[in-house]
Amino acid sequence: MTNHEFYMKLALENARAMKGQTDPNPLVGSVIVNNNRIVGMGTHLKAGEPHAEIHAIRMAGKQANGGTIYVTLEPCSHFGRTGPCAKAIIEAGIQKVVIATLDPNPVVAGNGVKMLEEAGIEVIVGVLEEQSRKMNEVFNKFIVEQKPFITMKAGSTLDGKIATHTADSKWITSLEARNDVHVLRNENMAILVGVNTVIEDNPELTTRIPNGRNPIRIILDSSLRIPLDAKVVTDGQAETWIFTANTYNEEAKKTLGERGVSIFHTSGIRHVDPQDVIRMLGEKLVSSVLIEGGGSIHAAFLEQQLVDKVEIYIAPKLIGGAQAPTFLEGAGAALMRDAVELEDLHITPIGKDFKFTGYPKYTTKSTEGV
Repeated sequence: MTNHEFYMKLALENARAMKGQTDPNPLVGSVIVNNNRIVGMGTHLKAGEPHAEIHAIRMAGKQANGGTIYVTLEPCSHFGRTGPCAKAIIEAGIQKVVIATLDPNPVVAGNGVKMLEEAGIEVIVGVLEEQSRKMNEVFNKFIVEQKPFITMKAGSTLDGKIATHTADSKWITSLEARNDVHVLRNENMAILVGVNTVIEDNPELTTRIPNGRNPIRIILDSSLRIPLDAKVVTDGQAETWIFTANTYNEEAKKTLGERGVSIFHTSGIRHVDPQDVIRMLGEKLVSSVLIEGGGSIHAAFLEQQLVDKVEIYIAPKLIGGAQAPTFLEGAGAALMRDAVELEDLHITPIGKDFKFTGYPKYTTKSTEGV
């Protein structure tokens, strides 16, 4: 490992620790080194607050002058809710800037590097670049496409079942796996399920970890048949947004609105249109969504190529039964060559279970609704 990689690795570790806090902004870490000593460190903590470079420069003080700053993402060059970090780096007298990756934000996109180089500062780009890009996969999609990064999560048995034929589902996976799911919820801005999940399980859809944040609860309900006594309607622990179709119940809409639930209409006549849901969430600056729906919801989003990442927790159990539900239903692939393959697959042991993490590789596309 080179010195550049050592310090960049430290900056990346600091940035990752803020996952779930900064959206829709990226995760960014920074380290300042002078005379082979770390004199400043910083991490972006929250949207609207100072960026990582500013925190590091403030910590370093006069020791930043003549030093090298390591930053996991290209320093910004524009005025947003905070001032340009590239300008602050120049004013601090830093002589070298080492960057993991350029910023995909069209407003920055190389302009930060240009500003630094025009000021006579040496710039190195590409140190641990892939790690930085993967860390900011949510931001990288959202800032370019203005659409949330979609993660599909499921917990199932070895034979793909998410419940028995009598609808008993507690618990398929271990406590350790369920705790890991709460970390996932904390890292995402919203969690999405279908109304059938609410009717059958009456879930809270909250994050039960210390100092965790509760995601916005997204419910797909074409006719607004959600029970008025459902926890997501009554508990007040997080915002609840319901996306419906043109066949919704007007009286139910009024009652839900009075109870603080937000209702959004999609263009679907009998079914909620997933494309509309994703577009509308992007417009409301929701940058990440965790889908925890049943088999039909998962299929609808996967068949329309809307799922960016898959997290499947597999328990070493066999349920069987033709009527027992699976985590992926819908029409399914007609031919094996049309099956969705997962790339960059990682398998992690968690308790007695295994977590499969991968990225769908799409070959065909469907346009059916939910």
